[in-house]
Amino acid sequence: MRSSRGLAGATGAPHARILGVGAYRPSRVVPNSELVAAIDSTDEWIQQRSGIRERRFAGPEETVQRMAVEAAREALAQAGLDAPRIDAVVVATVSHLMQTPAIAPAIAHELGTEQAAAFDVSAACAGFCHGVALAQDMVRGGSAGHVLVIGVERLSDITSPTDRGTAFIFADGAGAAVVGPSETPGISPVVWGSDGEQFDLIRSREDWRDVLGTTADPGSRIMPHLTMQGNAVFRWASFAMAKVAQQALDRAGITADELDVFVPHQANMRIIDAMARAMRLPDHVRIARDVAESGNTSAASVPLALARMIAEGDARPGDKALLIAFGAGLAYAAQVVVVP
Repeated sequence: MRSSRGLAGATGAPHARILGVGAYRPSRVVPNSELVAAIDSTDEWIQQRSGIRERRFAGPEETVQRMAVEAAREALAQAGLDAPRIDAVVVATVSHLMQTPAIAPAIAHELGTEQAAAFDVSAACAGFCHGVALAQDMVRGGSAGHVLVIGVERLSDITSPTDRGTAFIFADGAGAAVVGPSETPGISPVVWGSDGEQFDLIRSREDWRDVLGTTADPGSRIMPHLTMQGNAVFRWASFAMAKVAQQALDRAGITADELDVFVPHQANMRIIDAMARAMRLPDHVRIARDVAESGNTSAASVPLALARMIAEGDARPGDKALLIAFGAGLAYAAQVVVVP
């Protein structure tokens, strides 16, 4: 006789919060002066256009995996947790250059988790904020007690040094956050979405099949590089994302006056300033400007910027911080978090 019993349900924490944040910045500092000859530019032009003075490029030994592990270890230490307490590892990246397997299982193993669920998220610059949203849902839904979210990129591998529109923008690094249970709300509901109609504004220049399938001469093959229609992206991000940021504040149940910290994706200083103006942020709100020293590190951008603000005392425990990221796809995500 068939059983009439229903399925058992999962029980999670009442709320979730970020318990610790970590960062890894490659050792090699690359000032604008190293890039200008190849793109027929100047340091002044780059700073005026982007606000970037320097960035970090990873060395041969600073792999996606190594950078992610180092950032994760710092986040675990800040959270006061050992790796076996992590039930899931979510890695946001577009520069792990192996189609399969994902890099997350290797990272989870090296960290010493006990066979944690592990997977990659490909949402470009918005990937970390997507990961935080997923982590909150896992903790509250009961599928994980603690989730490690990592944003990591080696964009120097997929950036053309002669592309005047991108060579000075993209960079490398990793940031991580541990998300765990909380008795009070520590992460607001996410506002996320995509505008696939503008899919081509930021993309790889070539399809892998075009690069690898059209020639029998391996020496003639080139790595697909990132391209970007900068003016169109600037217009979209500066104004459309200000509306998304306001929606995130609304979903968090707070006003801009109650916000302490603003951590937008570090794409371009002009975009950051335009968003702040459009949102009419009060003077007391401290704004992340890590792009000046770190460049655009895509999925690593938001956690790197947040980690810098925490280290320098600009983001303090208990502060309310608005995170928002946007990029290729065009994908975006935003949420308000309580700073650990």
